[in-house]
Amino acid sequence: MKYSFLFLMFFVSVTGFTQSQWQPVAGKISTEWAAKVDPANVLAEYPRPQLTRSNNWINLNGLWEYNIQPRQDVEEFPSAFQGNILVPFAVESSLSGVGKTVGKDNVLWYKRKIDVPLTYRKGRVLLHFGAVDWAADVFVNGKKAGNHQGGYDPFSFDITDLLKKGTSQEIAVRVWDPSDEGPQPRGKQVKKPEGIWYTPVTGIWQTVWIESVPQTYIAATRQTPDIDSKKLTLGVNVLNLAAGDELKASAWDGSQLVAEVSGTANTLIDLNIPNPKLWSPASPFLYNLKIAVIRKGKVVDEVGSYFAMRKSSLAKDAEGISRMMLNNQFVFQYGPLDQGWWPDGLYTAPTDEALKFDIVKTKELGFNMIRKHVKVEPARWYYHCDKEGILVWQDMPSGDMGGNAWDMRAGQITGRQLDKDRTPVSEEIYRKEWKAIMDACHNFPSIVAWVPFNEAWGQFKTKEIVDWTMQMDPSRLVNESSGGNFFGSGHILDIHHYPDPEMPDPRVFGDKPQALVLGEFGGLGLPLEGHTWQDTKNWGYQSFKNKDELFNKYAEFINRLPKLIKMGLSAAVYTQTTDVEIETNGFFTYDRKVLKIPVEKAQQVHRQLYQ
Repeated sequence: MKYSFLFLMFFVSVTGFTQSQWQPVAGKISTEWAAKVDPANVLAEYPRPQLTRSNNWINLNGLWEYNIQPRQDVEEFPSAFQGNILVPFAVESSLSGVGKTVGKDNVLWYKRKIDVPLTYRKGRVLLHFGAVDWAADVFVNGKKAGNHQGGYDPFSFDITDLLKKGTSQEIAVRVWDPSDEGPQPRGKQVKKPEGIWYTPVTGIWQTVWIESVPQTYIAATRQTPDIDSKKLTLGVNVLNLAAGDELKASAWDGSQLVAEVSGTANTLIDLNIPNPKLWSPASPFLYNLKIAVIRKGKVVDEVGSYFAMRKSSLAKDAEGISRMMLNNQFVFQYGPLDQGWWPDGLYTAPTDEALKFDIVKTKELGFNMIRKHVKVEPARWYYHCDKEGILVWQDMPSGDMGGNAWDMRAGQITGRQLDKDRTPVSEEIYRKEWKAIMDACHNFPSIVAWVPFNEAWGQFKTKEIVDWTMQMDPSRLVNESSGGNFFGSGHILDIHHYPDPEMPDPRVFGDKPQALVLGEFGGLGLPLEGHTWQDTKNWGYQSFKNKDELFNKYAEFINRLPKLIKMGLSAAVYTQTTDVEIETNGFFTYDRKVLKIPVEKAQQVHRQLYQ
C-alpha cells in the first residue's frame, strides 16, 4: 500500500496526467482486468522479486509522451510528440492508448519528466527496464545513457552522472523493432498476423523503474541448489568493492534461521542446508535468503531473495527407461503450451492479478507444468510459478526463420541434419540474448528445462548450441529442439503431433539416454461467440460445436497417455492455455472469461497421469 501511495503522489505531481488523457483503443475483446488499469498506478508491484531492497525505488510506469518518425531521422530528437502512451504496454496494444503499428522503417520515441529525490544522490541511481522490444537507446537529460538490443531480457543503466541539479529530470527512449523483417528473436510476432502468427509488439513492454543503491552494491546473484549435497551454491556480483569487504548470506524458514555463511564477493560460496525441504508441485516450499556486504562490521548493502531445494535431472527408472526426474523421482510432467498473450495488452498482462490468473488456473485444472512458448515473461510470472508450484519449460523466442528444411515425421524421426545457415550477425544476436535470458531466469526454481529451438524455426548449429546451453547451466535439462530437427544432443527427444497424442520412437538414437516427450499435441478448437478476436475464420487443429463435444475428444486423447507413459513417455504438452487472436484452441477464451472444460472434469481425467 505504501508503494502505491508514493507512486500515485509522484505520478500526479510530476506529470499532471489524468485518467481523461488515456483511454484503451476500442474494437477488440478485452479481459476483465482491463477495466482495473489506472494510468496513475500501473503494475505497481515490485518488479524484481529475486533481488529486493526496501523502499528505495520508484515505479516509472504510467503515461509518457510518444512519437513515431521515419528511421532515417533516427539521430534527430523529436521537436514535438504525437500524444501519450501508457507504459509498459506496447504501442500496438489497446491498453497503450495508441494502437499503432511502427514497422522496420520507423522508430518509436518515448519521453517523460521524472522526479529523483535528493536523498538518492547519496549513492548511485539505476534506471531499470524489464524488457524493450527490440533495440533501445536511452537518454537522460539529452545525454545518452546507453543502448541495448534484445526484446526479452532486463537491462539497467547507472544514470547518476547524467542527473541535473535539483530533482526534475527527463528520460527519453528511442526504439527500433523490425518484427519479422529482421534476424532477431521475436517469437510469434509478424507484420501481417494470420494463423498461428500474431500482432507485432514494439517498444517498452515491462516495468520501468529507478532505484537508489549505495556506492558499493549487490548487482546480481546466482543461486544453484544441490539436494544431493544439501547445499546452495551462491554467487554474488558486488560492484565497487573495497579491500576487506565481506559477504554474509543466511537462509531462513520463515523467521527461523536455517543456515548462514560468510565469504568473499564475486566468488562462489556454499550455504549448507540441513534436512532440506524439497520444492515440488505438491509442496512448493521456498526458503528466504538474505545477503549483505559487510565493511568493518557495518552493513554496506543488503538484499532479500529466495530459493528452493529442487533437482531437475535425467536418469533411468526401475525399468531402465530414461526419464525426466524431479528430486530424483520420476514425475510425469503434463501442462499446456502457454503463449502468454493478452487481447488488451498483447505481451503485457493488464495487472499482476491477471498475470497470476493463468498460472493458478493451470494448477487448478490438474496440470503440473507449463511450457512457456517462444516468449519470456516478466520476473513476477516466474515468481508466481515458484510460489504456486508449477514446473516450467522455458523456450528461447524464435527468430531468423525460414531457409532450412524441416524433417518431422510422427514417431519416426530420421535425424537428418538440416540446420539453417545463419549469418554471423544473426548467430551473435541469438547467442547474446539466449545467454542473457538464461542468466536472468537462472534463480527461478520452477524452470526445470531449457528449450533453445522450437520446431525448425531458425534452428542452426544444433549440437553446438545445445552443448553450449548445457555448459552454461548444468543444473537443468535441455530439450534439443521441441518438435524440430533431431541430432541426438541434449537430454530430451521431443516430437509434435496434432491433434492426437503419439510419442517418439525410442529406437531412433539407439542406446543414447534421452527422455521421450510429446512437446505439442491437441489444438482442439471451440470458438465462442462474443469471445473471439474476430467474428469469422477462427481456427483450431480440429474444431467442435460445443463444450461437450470438445471434452469428449479431449478425454479420449488423455486416456491414451497412460499407455504411452508406460512405454517411456516422460511428459506431454497440450495446445494450449488460452485462445490467441484467431487461434481458438485454448482451455480459456482469449479474454479469459470462459473456461471451455470445467475444472472438475479436467481434474478427473488428468488424475490418472500422475499415478
